Amino acid sequence: MHERFVHRFNREEPRQSALAYMRGLIAPLQRKNGWTLAEEAGHAGPDRIHRLLNRIEWDADEVLDDVRGYVVEHLADREAVLIVDDTGFLKKGIRSAGVQRQYSGTAGCTENCQIGVFLAYATGHGRTLIDRRLYLPTSWTDDRDRCRRAGIDDTVGFETKVAMAKAMVRRTIADKIPFRWVTAD
Repeated sequence: MHERFVHRFNREEPRQSALAYMRGLIAPLQRKNGWTLAEEAGHAGPDRIHRLLNRIEWDADEVLDDVRGYVVEHLADREAVLIVDDTGFLKKGIRSAGVQRQYSGTAGCTENCQIGVFLAYATGHGRTLIDRRLYLPTSWTDDRDRCRRAGIDDTVGFETKVAMAKAMVRRTIADKIPFRWVTAD
C-alpha cells in the first residue's frame, strides 16, 4: 500500500511519518489519536504525527485517490457494503474549521465540536475509509472571512450531511467500485 502514496511526500521524514500514521490507522488500537498513533510507531510523543497533519504540505485528496485505487485493486467485492457515519470531534476553541456548539453522537449531546461525514468500504477481506467530508454549519458558510481565516475556499458552501453522504456514494458508483445495496431499518 505505501508505494501508492509515499511519492506524494517530497522528503524522507514526511514519508516515514505518513507510513507510521497509516500503520497506526490500521492497527487494532482501542483509541486512535496523535498520542496512540505515535506510541504505535515507537515515537516518544505525537509531534511527528502532528507535523505531518498540520504543517507538511501534501494533498489529502490525492492520497485519498491512492487509497481508493488500492481498495479497487485489493478489496473490491460485489458483496462489499458502504457505511456512512457522521462523527463529532470535541474541540475547546472556535477557530478550527466547522467548530460550533452542535449535536455530536460521539458525545451524546450538544457540545463544541467539528463534525465529519465518512464513507467506509467493508468486505470479508478488510475495510477502510474511502471518502470523507467536513460538515460546515451555516454559521461558518455565511461568514466568508471566518472561512478564509480557517483556510476554507470561497467556493465551499453549505451542504447537509445527507447531501455529503449522497455525493460520496455517487462518486463511489462513478468510480465503479463494486458494492451491494443494504439499507438500515
